Amino acid sequence: MNLLDLIKQPWPWYIAGPLIGLTVPVLLLIGNKAFGISSSMRHICAMCLPANITFFKYDWKKESWNLFFVFGIFLGGVIAASFLTDPKPIQVAPELASDLAHYGVTDYSNLVPTDLFSWESLFTLRGFILMVVGGFLVGFGTRWAGGCTSGHAIMGLSNLQWPSLVATICFMIGGFIMANLLLPFILAL
Repeated sequence: MNLLDLIKQPWPWYIAGPLIGLTVPVLLLIGNKAFGISSSMRHICAMCLPANITFFKYDWKKESWNLFFVFGIFLGGVIAASFLTDPKPIQVAPELASDLAHYGVTDYSNLVPTDLFSWESLFTLRGFILMVVGGFLVGFGTRWAGGCTSGHAIMGLSNLQWPSLVATICFMIGGFIMANLLLPFILAL
């Protein structure tokens, strides 16, 4: 097996998890930087909006490393989607595939089901709720919680921060409620 084949395969949790976790001490040792993605939106707004808004009046240039980090994530996603994709359909558990087929979700040829996430489905009630309303709620929750799941669950918990533990527990409860109680109603639309 060559290196490219190794990179294309899903990595087990005991390899990927510690690699993600090691970003915390590396960032702290390199320059006392905190890991998180949602703050980059604030930096972009502070950079692009010359408005007199107190929330955006700070020295965003000190945090510009975060924008390069986020751009690296984006670039990595483009490279992975363009050059490292597996031509076979995504493996879905048979029970899940059966449940989703009941809601008309059968296309697993992409990373996300195109029956739910595509330009055509955006203009349906179900697609609008999943993409637009869901995106708004994620953004609102991120701002309200003072950070995103990666910032709280990876960086905050590693630093033993009580607010990050509370936020992560709330993220998990919200995810369980959404996946098990609300999503079936949305998919039935």
